[in-house]
Amino acid sequence: MTNPLLAAALLALALIVPTQAREITHAMGVTEVPDAPVRIAILTNEGTEALLHLGVVPVGAAQSWQGNPFYPHLADQLADTVSLGTETAINLEVLASLEPDIIIGTVFRHEKVYEQLSAIAPTILSATIGPQWLENYAFYGQAVGLGDKAQANVAAFKDRATALGEAIGDGVNEEVSLVRFAPGRTRIYSDHSFAGVVLDLVGFQRPALQRSEDTFVQIGKERIPEMDADRIFYFAPDDDNAESMANLGEWLNDPLFLQLDATEAGKATRVRELSWNLGGGIYSAYMMLDEIADIYDVTLPAQAD
Repeated sequence: MTNPLLAAALLALALIVPTQAREITHAMGVTEVPDAPVRIAILTNEGTEALLHLGVVPVGAAQSWQGNPFYPHLADQLADTVSLGTETAINLEVLASLEPDIIIGTVFRHEKVYEQLSAIAPTILSATIGPQWLENYAFYGQAVGLGDKAQANVAAFKDRATALGEAIGDGVNEEVSLVRFAPGRTRIYSDHSFAGVVLDLVGFQRPALQRSEDTFVQIGKERIPEMDADRIFYFAPDDDNAESMANLGEWLNDPLFLQLDATEAGKATRVRELSWNLGGGIYSAYMMLDEIADIYDVTLPAQAD
């Protein structure tokens, strides 16, 4: 006759589902993470876009650089997500209270607090953000157990960028320059930037000075000639606050800027800072493609959901 206590113990053991785990190699080493994490905390804006695009809603996320607390194009999806402070000032107390299964960040922002993060939950960090945003997208997918889906989504984005270049045709042979105007911080961005990567995927040419591993170079007005190209894409704070608009007007009306080839040809075009710089992720990149299509007056098929 079977011992009732033994039978009960065996049944209890049978009902225990072992926690599956795997090792993820990342910028800080190798970390064991849950095979299918549920409570995910993401500490970068580009990472938030990646997770949502993969169909994963984080329990906590770094707040957006604009919005309260998240960008308008993400707000609905993040209605139940807790803001963790900015990328550069993560609130560790709030983060710990969420009891995440996994934390995802970047060395570029979070190396100094890596040990504190790791004490809260298994933590993996990308090396940087911006120029390797597509590689990071695949990395995030791997981290949450959706590696194949992430790879397919990366390929789909590249295909759409290629299709846009083909639709533009000879226009992609233009050299395009990328400039940011902000009070006290005027920068020329290289191909080694978020937007620079997207422009390269479309097939645009870039001025030789903007082929650089430095993401940007900060300049004074004497270096305005370095902005020149066949076309200039420029952005400034999207809210058009008084200080920004005064600064923008000062630069755009400088004699050196007015003498640039792109300016004289009427090809100095303002674009949105959110999509070309701040968002830094896949939704922003798709918005970039849509803006470029509008500028060159071409039409692409509706994007599949």
